Amino acid sequence: MSHAISVGDKLPEVVIGPFDCEALARYAEVSGDDNPLHLDDALAAKIGLAAPPVHGMKLLAAFEPMLAKWRKDLSLVGFSAKFIQPILRGETVRLSGRVLRASPDEIFIRLFAHGAARAPGIIGEATLRFLPSVSGTEAKAGAGRP
Repeated sequence: MSHAISVGDKLPEVVIGPFDCEALARYAEVSGDDNPLHLDDALAAKIGLAAPPVHGMKLLAAFEPMLAKWRKDLSLVGFSAKFIQPILRGETVRLSGRVLRASPDEIFIRLFAHGAARAPGIIGEATLRFLPSVSGTEAKAGAGRP
């Protein structure tokens, strides 16, 4: 039986990276996003960055496994995010989240990706629904709460 989900619940933090030159080059090749900004130190420096930024989609892709690991009884049905500031090559990235809304049908989570900077690099929102195979109300939001 899974514990009930309540507004304010924090998801376990996940740490990814740091990503090096080779990791960014491999991602550029497989994704087709070969924008030189992600690969060229001189270009990054020209626009005021200490290192090339990690591909945003590479970072966003890390949220789905984080959510799946947190609750196997939920399925991701909606996701959006805003890039606030670059997360740079060489930085460790901390992914976190907090439940903003919880109903018996849907869970809405605010997600964050933090690099070395104090402010988040990414702020996202995820909507999850309980999988049909979950029976009863034990795993539902607020179940067993007074």
